[in-house]
Amino acid sequence: MKDNRTVKVDELKDTVVLMQSENYKERFKAEYYQVVIRFEKLKNMLEKWDNGTLEFTPTCPKAAYNFQIKAMADYIASLEVRASIEGVEL
Repeated sequence: MKDNRTVKVDELKDTVVLMQSENYKERFKAEYYQVVIRFEKLKNMLEKWDNGTLEFTPTCPKAAYNFQIKAMADYIASLEVRASIEGVEL
């Protein structure tokens, strides 16, 4: 059964319905939204670090976070390519 409801996705918890779907395209969307949400949070943390407004001291060196955000950006790009090929509207 296809679920035609529009799902608002602003936080990780908003992806639960999509993750539980029997439709792989809905689960694909959840995966994409989850990595985008995490990417944006990390990007915001790095921006705060850069402008001196970060409210905690990170335990990892900045290079580790930069490596992670690059990998996440590449992952997002690969999911977008797959979505285009597979006809998944993100």
